[in-house]
Amino acid sequence: MSETIEVPKPGAPPESGPTPNVTDQKYCLGCGKTLHKSAPACPHCGAPQADVVPAGNKNRVVAIVLALLLGGIGGHKFYLGRVGMGILYLVFCWTFIPSIVAFVEAIIYITMSDQAFAKKYG
Repeated sequence: MSETIEVPKPGAPPESGPTPNVTDQKYCLGCGKTLHKSAPACPHCGAPQADVVPAGNKNRVVAIVLALLLGGIGGHKFYLGRVGMGILYLVFCWTFIPSIVAFVEAIIYITMSDQAFAKKYG
């Protein structure tokens, strides 16, 4: 009597369990790794659930580049979902004041951690 054992092909998705969804993930503030939102603690560093923030879809580097290149017309504000502020930047772009403010905001984004950026701008 011999039993046949099925071995999954390399690179094939697992047959059981749902595939992870981005909305089901959070970032750990302790180590920055991605984990499931229902995890009681981070499996990498052991940080408790209270220290975990939802994963966002805004990239800090993109916001920095937009603030430096298109900040005078509010490009970074539109990207971050702050449409009202983006329109205000557009209205006053002829004064160059939004360009100065956008440069300062780019510096703020540079000094901000990825976790703090994700918590504030999602």
